[in-house]
Amino acid sequence: METLSGKVLDRLGWKITGEFPDIKKSIIIFAPHTAHIDAFYGKLGITEMGINYKFLSKKELFFFPMNLVMKKFGSIAVRGVKNQNAIYQIAELLNNSDELHIVISPEGWIKKVSDWNKGFYYMALKAKVPIIVASLDYSKKEMGVKGVIYDLEDYDSVINQINTWYKDVSGKCPEQFVLQSAGS
Repeated sequence: METLSGKVLDRLGWKITGEFPDIKKSIIIFAPHTAHIDAFYGKLGITEMGINYKFLSKKELFFFPMNLVMKKFGSIAVRGVKNQNAIYQIAELLNNSDELHIVISPEGWIKKVSDWNKGFYYMALKAKVPIIVASLDYSKKEMGVKGVIYDLEDYDSVINQINTWYKDVSGKCPEQFVLQSAGS
């Protein structure tokens, strides 16, 4: 690791595992997300992988002066379905880009969540891009790509693949990470 982000990760004892696929556009799900520090490590890891990305963040985080930090961080604000449908917003953003990866935490919160937000799935489906499954494993101090899901025809099948890759991954607060049930 020769970049600044790589040096910081190396000093902190983290290593990147798995190769980032040769894909121009995707939805990257990043889990587990059980502590605020996950965003910092995730930013370092994604930067080290050298990809063009944007993080999705709740619009509530974009108040002055925090909005300046969030934009510098590579984050874009999304609204819920009530005000502006994020699925269409992200699909349009991906469709209008030559190369872009959207990073999202499917849990949506750092607290224990039993039902993940399905938005990541519908964003990938609408934009016709694969889902890259990435992880942040505190027990091994590893982060990286677990796999890629190209076939998005069946939500339950996608969730089962994701659960297989995340089943042995431990978050900073492992008791707060719950795999999504198929059929939910």
